Amino acid sequence: MDLLRRRLVARGLAAALGLLGAVGSAAVLRAEPASIVVASTTSTEQSGLFKHLLPLFEAKSGIAVKVVALGTGQALDAARRGDADVVLVHDRPAEEKFLSEGFATKRQDVMYNDFVLVGPKSDPAGVKGHDVVAAFAKLGTAKAPFVSRGDRSGTHSAELRTWKEAGVDLAAAKGDWYRDVGQGMGPALNAASALNAYILADRGTWLSFKNRGELGIVVEGDKRLFNPYGVMLVNPGKHPTVKAKEGQAFIDWLVSPEGQAAIASYKIGGEQLFFPSAGK
Repeated sequence: MDLLRRRLVARGLAAALGLLGAVGSAAVLRAEPASIVVASTTSTEQSGLFKHLLPLFEAKSGIAVKVVALGTGQALDAARRGDADVVLVHDRPAEEKFLSEGFATKRQDVMYNDFVLVGPKSDPAGVKGHDVVAAFAKLGTAKAPFVSRGDRSGTHSAELRTWKEAGVDLAAAKGDWYRDVGQGMGPALNAASALNAYILADRGTWLSFKNRGELGIVVEGDKRLFNPYGVMLVNPGKHPTVKAKEGQAFIDWLVSPEGQAAIASYKIGGEQLFFPSAGK
């Protein structure tokens, strides 16, 4: 009888522990939904693109996406540390370096837009036109008020390349006229608006920017202002914590016909901000 009682007690304990384990597992599943971290640029965030795209992807996949919006250089550094699963950025030379270091094994085109030179509508430096290099040369000569993001972003890298192409030794030419704000695109545009200064901006953020003051586009249409965006899964071989399956699902959706159509459909005031380019 004692043996039978002990067996019944043991079975009861096992059943109770099994039930607790099942409840605990269910609680963990509820507490930890699938999610990824995407390190991206301030232009994709501040233009409103992610607010448009992410609800569509999350509803389809059940994967939550947290965006860390940084300059491209900082976004790639975050990925190098293993602090992101996916990077979506716009500085091709920096992206190629990231690939060569083994932090990703593949880069895919996602979309493009262009940069624009924004400045006072009165254009005191006389730069208006379609030649961005000639415009920067005039800005350097006139020492016209200019705001730089100064944050190692794709936009900042494009600006520095343009000064170099224009033959302006920025290190020697810098003075009170050149304001290096170390901020994202939105805050940098706010500074330019307050100072009535020139600034290189991505068109997407400019179109969504409300505090324009006396600013307008003064140079656009130069092929050197082309601004492509690429997406990469952080190499799980470098960082085993990378959520490769979920991250790749996000990338696959972005470059799919559905994701590309979602990118193309994002407009402000009837004007398209980004143009899909996957597979092109």
